[in-house]
Amino acid sequence: MDMSRTAGSTRASDSADNTDSANTAARSKVRYAILLLIFVITTLNYADRATLSITGSAMRSAFNLDAIRMGYIFSAFSWAYVLSQLPAGWLLDRFGARRVYAASIFSWSLFTLLQSSIGLLGSAGAAVTGLFVLRFAMGAAESPAFPANAKVVASWFPTNERGTASAIFNAAQYFAAVVFTPLMAWLTHAFGWHSVYVVMGVIGLLLALTWLKVMKNPADHPRVSRAELDYIEQGGGLVSGARRTASGDAPQTGGWALLRQLLSNRMLLGVYLAQYCINVLTYFFLTWFPIYLVQARGMTILHAGLVASLPAICGFLGGVLGGVLSDGLIRRGSSLTVARKVPIVGGMLLSTCIIGCNYVSTDWVVVALMSLAFFGKGIGALGWAVVADTSPKQALGLSGAIFNMFGNAAGIVTPIVIGYLVARSGSFNGALVFVGANALVTVISYLVIVKDIERVELRGV
Repeated sequence: MDMSRTAGSTRASDSADNTDSANTAARSKVRYAILLLIFVITTLNYADRATLSITGSAMRSAFNLDAIRMGYIFSAFSWAYVLSQLPAGWLLDRFGARRVYAASIFSWSLFTLLQSSIGLLGSAGAAVTGLFVLRFAMGAAESPAFPANAKVVASWFPTNERGTASAIFNAAQYFAAVVFTPLMAWLTHAFGWHSVYVVMGVIGLLLALTWLKVMKNPADHPRVSRAELDYIEQGGGLVSGARRTASGDAPQTGGWALLRQLLSNRMLLGVYLAQYCINVLTYFFLTWFPIYLVQARGMTILHAGLVASLPAICGFLGGVLGGVLSDGLIRRGSSLTVARKVPIVGGMLLSTCIIGCNYVSTDWVVVALMSLAFFGKGIGALGWAVVADTSPKQALGLSGAIFNMFGNAAGIVTPIVIGYLVARSGSFNGALVFVGANALVTVISYLVIVKDIERVELRGV
């Protein structure tokens, strides 16, 4: 009797194992294709933001721009980007990522293309005003991009894959520098700064059409198997995306009440503050870093474009490693809090080595320290995974927009602060201390302000 029961249990276990194996074999991999697409789009997104940093030296000469005025032009993008975050989050929650993101990509690419023509405005003053306005418009157009990425990842990936997926699309900022910085530097050198905006604008218009054709929610995608859909949903993925499947899923609180709930949550506030500090490093790299190499280190534009790709490669590798490490800790049984905080804290401590560039004179040592700093920053840049983990499921777009608004306030402050520091001191030493100090504040924020990392439940919904 016992032997019969044991044999039956063994057969049942074998049957379950065979069923699991069959389900795994039948599971499609469409989520990886979606991740590849948002990675490519995010790469272009960051490349378009960095166009001015590559063409900046040539444009400063063409339009007689001093460091302070250049700092304000750099910040134009972020003024609009930050101010547009809340409307962008509302649009994403209302209309979904597919339509809003398509309009975003098309619009920012058109404004990039138009920047090639500012020299036709006649006077240098008119050209500078036109550049500021177009950079401002581009910032508004790009505002839905990262909240949309977070929304897509929350829909398409289970929790134990979300850190890696978020790290990969976030690492696109470094991949953009690896691929597009040398390309844009060569275009500037060979054909003039105008050509950069033409090429980047046309690529973006083509990507907008691609996004519309390919993107759907997991529950609606014709190529997603039942096994993949179940795997995503059982792992915590929100497979219906922005669509509300029942009236009870919609927040019953008003918009301002919802906003107050998000902004009064201690954990989320700590995450938002940390993202601001992390983005100080990002915007130094996107705006002043190539100019630092040209002016402080005496490199040519072409040489600076090539050298700038080395820290970017390290940042990309660190970004992917941070996500893999975090998800690996979850699979090994660590809590979500430990799995997210360990890479963030360790990586940002490593980033403080950027200050060491003030104490060395050899170019290769400077590049090595910058590369190490951006490798650490890449490891620690898990903020979007944390947002996908913690945002209320009814307000993913809004929460991601607030997070992005805080983070990209650094895009307003950083270029201007560095512009003043460089103009008044004649060197970048103070600027590098400013950047390194913000990396340290990120560490403090996650250790002191952010407690347990968990999904926020809205009151009154």
